Amino acid sequence: MNLTKRQTEIISYIRESTEECGRIPSVREIMGRFGFSSPATVASHLDLMEKKGAIRRESGRSRNIVLPDFRPRPQLLEVPVYGMIPAGIPEGQEQDSERCLSVDPETIRLPRNARTFALEVRGDSMIGAGILDRDVVILEYTEPRHRDIVAALIDGDVTLKRFLVEGGTPFLRAENPLYPDLIPARELIIQGVFRALIRSNPQR
Repeated sequence: MNLTKRQTEIISYIRESTEECGRIPSVREIMGRFGFSSPATVASHLDLMEKKGAIRRESGRSRNIVLPDFRPRPQLLEVPVYGMIPAGIPEGQEQDSERCLSVDPETIRLPRNARTFALEVRGDSMIGAGILDRDVVILEYTEPRHRDIVAALIDGDVTLKRFLVEGGTPFLRAENPLYPDLIPARELIIQGVFRALIRSNPQR
């Protein structure tokens, strides 16, 4: 593809504008960016660029430029990390956001409007579900279903366990036979439902 210096600059501008603004620039925006005297000058450049295969144009659209090789960067979701959660014996835990994780919601199959948070796991009670000590779990604020893995407040303490309902009674179960079932004496509040895992050590 033998583009002129100006055509290469136009391609770069179209790419940058699409990544930063989420839309293709209009002919008038290209005209203003490069100081062209009329839309016809822009159209002339675009015609030549299309003949060279650098762009395509789709009829019936005002912003009709298509970059054949362009793949937009994913819009990342910022997930606050609220400290640690025991995957063992429940413990009292205050939750304050320490930092944020940037994740691609499509990779973890989350809608972009999902309300999420993350916790760092401590303990081995969920190893049967593949959740290891020091892993980070991403959770969604939503209602749990039977057998969901959840962050739960049980009788004033927090823990990460599997949520079960049997005979109309909800309780929590570890994924490690060394830990007993947890049956609430007073309260069981689900704080979040497990949606994704970030392995602290990919070699494990």
